[in-house]
Amino acid sequence: MSDYDLRPGGSLKFKGVAEGGIVKKKKKKSKHKEETEQDRERVRELLLREEVAASASKSSTPGSGSNSPAPSGTSDRKTDAEKRFEEVQRRRLAERVAKLANKTHKDRVSEFNAHLESLSEHHDIPKVGPG
Repeated sequence: MSDYDLRPGGSLKFKGVAEGGIVKKKKKKSKHKEETEQDRERVRELLLREEVAASASKSSTPGSGSNSPAPSGTSDRKTDAEKRFEEVQRRRLAERVAKLANKTHKDRVSEFNAHLESLSEHHDIPKVGPG
């Protein structure tokens, strides 16, 4: 016979293909770690502690920052400008976290409603349908 088997009323049969048709590979499920509220709270506390420790060390011993051990994530190869930039970023992040931690849900909702009221009618949802 030939490479391909033609049967009346049947489909083509290809050489080298398993008998049951198409065999699909199973997809692997990715293990996704959910971040809980407790994890977020721990991160906030750590950031606040680092900020307090950094500000305390800066205020108590100005100018002796090079003698102290380098915090994690910093390197001796970084320039003064890079170090200052990272310090400003840390401060801003700590301020943002502190601001978010101080607001209650009620405050956030009232602030959001005030923002929505200040928008023009251009942003209103158009009516759809009769009525």
